[in-house]
Amino acid sequence: MGDAHTALQEQFDDLEQQKEASTLGMWTFLATEVLFFGGLFMSYITYRSFYPREFSAAGQHTIILYGTLNTAILLTSSLTAALSVHAAQENRTNWLFRYLIMTVFLGCCFLGVKAVEYHDDIQEQLIPGPHFRAGLPAQGQIFWFLYWAMTGLHALHVLAGVGLLSVIALLAARRKFSDRYHHPVEISALYWHFVDIVWIFLYPLFYLIDRYH
Repeated sequence: MGDAHTALQEQFDDLEQQKEASTLGMWTFLATEVLFFGGLFMSYITYRSFYPREFSAAGQHTIILYGTLNTAILLTSSLTAALSVHAAQENRTNWLFRYLIMTVFLGCCFLGVKAVEYHDDIQEQLIPGPHFRAGLPAQGQIFWFLYWAMTGLHALHVLAGVGLLSVIALLAARRKFSDRYHHPVEISALYWHFVDIVWIFLYPLFYLIDRYH
């Protein structure tokens, strides 16, 4: 089982202080991520207000099946991440490991679906540049630039989350966590929920708005 005493770092007085510091650190990091993604979202809003018809035409070519499937995958992964935290709080170490592995697996599924979608987008010449798909307005390239930038950046965050949760799962398998010490599980799940929330905003912006206009 996880040893709370060995988990306590020397710069902290107790585990509660250590937990508060690490939680504050994660929230501070997520605040910078909100600012980063916020700039991209504002760019999308600004350009869409300038070129509503062009964005609408370009958006008709995103593959809604892939977007919807990935939304379902990430929502399910948020559930398994939350269940992993609950399992840690209940000292159910076996289920903690299982839920973490489920979350990692679902994250890999998301990346797999996204890779297939990117392949199809490339085949359809939906990459901004000299070979951009004929028949779409020139300003539609702005939509697709933002699509690649924002979904690509999000995919990198998913990849980072998969790596982080894989490490946490490995530690869980080694019985490093218990009901007394599990805040690394909590802050890792917090990061994963942030990644999922970002996708909840990306999904309607790129797949649903004016879809049937």
